[in-house]
Amino acid sequence: MRLQLALNVENLDEAIPFYEQMFGTQVSKRKPGYANFAIDRPPLKLVLFEAPDAPERINHLGVEVFDDEEVTAAINRLQDGELEHIIEQETICCYATQNKVWAREPQGLRWEWYRVLADSEKRYGPRDRGLVPDSTDPGLCCVDEEPDPCCAGQDADRS
Repeated sequence: MRLQLALNVENLDEAIPFYEQMFGTQVSKRKPGYANFAIDRPPLKLVLFEAPDAPERINHLGVEVFDDEEVTAAINRLQDGELEHIIEQETICCYATQNKVWAREPQGLRWEWYRVLADSEKRYGPRDRGLVPDSTDPGLCCVDEEPDPCCAGQDADRS
């Protein structure tokens, strides 16, 4: 398990060398407007979204896990606490097919608990607007030419 920090940056070409030097590792995945680092020490998934007009630097936070039982455990905690959440199964987000659950903390920060199942050449798949702000917000994690944000799947189970 590792914590995920997803940041909005003005320029990936400037940000990537900084984070490579800071963490002593190379970028793990680089796509248009997107990069991520799988850092061992400290255990961190650092995700960068090129979003020069984003109103906030923090896009969202998350916890990457390596088996579905941990995603299920997070879902159960959210359900037990009667917290609003959205479950996504085999959804495409951030160039990966994932199982995940999304929640929003009281001040509005989005959290995801997720497992990557496979890489994808697509940035995102179909979405609905459950726990995400308006899709025109430049700070969304998966805004592209189409107006569909990352964070709530079309086939999501809303609880």
